[in-house]
Amino acid sequence: MIQTYPYAHLKIHNPRTPLNSHRRAYRELVITSSEILTFDQLKRGDWRAKDQTWEAALRFCQQWLHGEEYFTLKTSGSTGAPKEIQVHRELMRKSAAATKKYLGLRIGCTLLCNLNTDMIAGKMMLVRAMEWKGCLFLRTPSSVISCPIREIDIDFGAVVPMQLQASMEDPDGLKTLNRIANLLVGGAPTPPSLRQKLKSLKGRVFQTFGMTETVSHIAMADLKASGPLLYKALPGVKFSQSESGKLVIKAPMAIAQTVYTNDVVELMDSTTFEWKGRADFVVNSGGVKLYPELIEEEMEPYWRKYFPHNRFFIWKTSDKLLGEALLLVTERVTTDNPDMNDFLITIGLHLPKYHIPKRILSVDTFKMTASSKINKLETLKPFHK
Repeated sequence: MIQTYPYAHLKIHNPRTPLNSHRRAYRELVITSSEILTFDQLKRGDWRAKDQTWEAALRFCQQWLHGEEYFTLKTSGSTGAPKEIQVHRELMRKSAAATKKYLGLRIGCTLLCNLNTDMIAGKMMLVRAMEWKGCLFLRTPSSVISCPIREIDIDFGAVVPMQLQASMEDPDGLKTLNRIANLLVGGAPTPPSLRQKLKSLKGRVFQTFGMTETVSHIAMADLKASGPLLYKALPGVKFSQSESGKLVIKAPMAIAQTVYTNDVVELMDSTTFEWKGRADFVVNSGGVKLYPELIEEEMEPYWRKYFPHNRFFIWKTSDKLLGEALLLVTERVTTDNPDMNDFLITIGLHLPKYHIPKRILSVDTFKMTASSKINKLETLKPFHK
């Protein structure tokens, strides 16, 4: 049950009038589960000392409002060792401005953050709230998202696919999703079955593309659109390709003037691409290049039919004949499971023969990054010789 008692002291509207008619009053506020803070209070450091849950986030806001120039951002570690990067505030301001322009948002909008604010996605929610002079509802990250004041609409929110899935299946979570006009989904690809379900949501839903080095997302794809996901550049961002087909980014908010990625894409033009997968994850099986992320998308509807409560991912394993072959990594689903044989028969009938895993590995629990991504490298580390 959502606790609403901390907000009984919010004296910024006439209780007889709908909250949405007083949206202008909801400006320059950060609202946590225990208190309501104006930007002036944040700047003074005037929050409860015992509120350790949000100490780091509120301290960041204070530093931002005081004009701190450099901030330390952490990479997720999903594609390599985690590291820290120093970023100038101007790049973060440019990122926030580009998102606002792309989505057509206004000054003073309402934001909902259910993300880890130690990571770039959550930290940029703090920056956007301050740059847009908005009202930010700051919630403890959980599988089902929530907003404590039920009557107010939300202009902008962000989730990871796991949160989106859990919230779509929860009545209160679904109500919250339907109050969000612009929802960003990032951190990992959205499964096709989930993409189909979210078409019923009232607001716009976008898959984002970006990294810490680009200071959050630099492109978005409409998850409600039919066909392949086409990522559109934020204002000022341009794309090109290397000779090996990897994405090259020029973005005013990026740390480097040009960012060379390991992402293989099909480039439509200088502002649009379709993502194929990561070059460093590609499986070279008998001379055929296989992209695990795309095969996961193909396989996901059949997997969910047999194992709706378990996760999986595709990786590579050595093979004497092919050099490399596909490895199906499952979470608590072994080859002894009575449904496994039916699953393998089903994908054998519907997927290309090169997309059928040659081996299966079951693990107890997938390792996760701080930003709620499956950490494939860490998950498989105990099995590396």
